[in-house]
Amino acid sequence: MRVTMTLSLPRQPTSVTRARHTLVTLLSLTEATEESRGHLAVLITEACANAVMHADLDSTVDIAIDIDDQLCLLEVGNRGSSPNGAGRLDVDLPDPLTVGGRGLPLIAALADAAAFVAGPPDQVLLRITKYLADPPPQST
Repeated sequence: MRVTMTLSLPRQPTSVTRARHTLVTLLSLTEATEESRGHLAVLITEACANAVMHADLDSTVDIAIDIDDQLCLLEVGNRGSSPNGAGRLDVDLPDPLTVGGRGLPLIAALADAAAFVAGPPDQVLLRITKYLADPPPQST
């Protein structure tokens, strides 16, 4: 089975909740493990929250969801600038007393693959891949 959906949501905090609820509903149609569903809920929440927080004021949060039997591909984009550190997801966690700054490291830890990729001009596009069960074995 394959499920795809695209969303273009306003740059508002409520869009984060809408995106997460949409993804969770779509995942309920699949055989995804409970752990994968939980990770994906956190992944889309963090990615959308970052897009809402860092997008240009008049930007939308554009989301593409593509789910098949084995994996879920999420793309979250907005008009704005790339994060500090050239968009690296493996940045160190901030000082424990610092507010914020944990989204990208959390995404890197929970996703099977995540990276900022080239998109349309003036767009920031984060692509996240998560297997719905154990990843397939690597061929040697």
